[in-house]
Amino acid sequence: MKRLFDILVAGLGLLLVTPVLAVVAVCVKLTSPGPVLFCQERMGCHFRPFTIYKFRTMVADAPRKGRPITSGDDPRITSVGRILRRIKLDELPQLVNVLIGDMSLVGPRPQLRRYVELFHKDYAYILRIRPGITDLASIKFRNESRLLGQAADPEKEYVCRVLPEKIRMAKFYVRRSSLGLDLSIIIQTCLKLAGDCAANIWKRNRSRYGLDDYNKASTTY
Repeated sequence: MKRLFDILVAGLGLLLVTPVLAVVAVCVKLTSPGPVLFCQERMGCHFRPFTIYKFRTMVADAPRKGRPITSGDDPRITSVGRILRRIKLDELPQLVNVLIGDMSLVGPRPQLRRYVELFHKDYAYILRIRPGITDLASIKFRNESRLLGQAADPEKEYVCRVLPEKIRMAKFYVRRSSLGLDLSIIIQTCLKLAGDCAANIWKRNRSRYGLDDYNKASTTY
């Protein structure tokens, strides 16, 4: 049932967002040299490696220019990439991963081999199911890059604090996995993304239309 749901929703989703995919692809290509897609090995169900697809949000040779963790105002992130990351449009190509069976719409986010090997026993339990585009941890850590940017050592912060919490939430999902829970997570993800987009628009327009100055002036009366 879950696999049928994944295929139907991913297939319909790809049809609906094709114009968006085309626009994003053109923007990525025109604003930064290199391929449109970022392809990277991740660990899938039963420890089977697969290639994950994303729109490229960093310079073409980013893996050679820094750590595997992206945090804060990483200089490797392109101008268009920063926008795509903020509203999660870079994740849309993963609908293809869902269609071909590497991923599910909902499931523990796929990790790099190095992090899976660090917590092999935990992932032996988690990777009994397909990794997903979104999960409970994706909602909680949707501002992960900003959080890691505040740490003195972002990778240590990720391995020692963030990843163990993601693992805890992934185990909870594996134990309670159901279509109802999947629908709940999808709805929560969409609501959080919509809320974040609205907040970003308000933040930009506040200064543009002088609302910050108005608020400051109003406190003086």
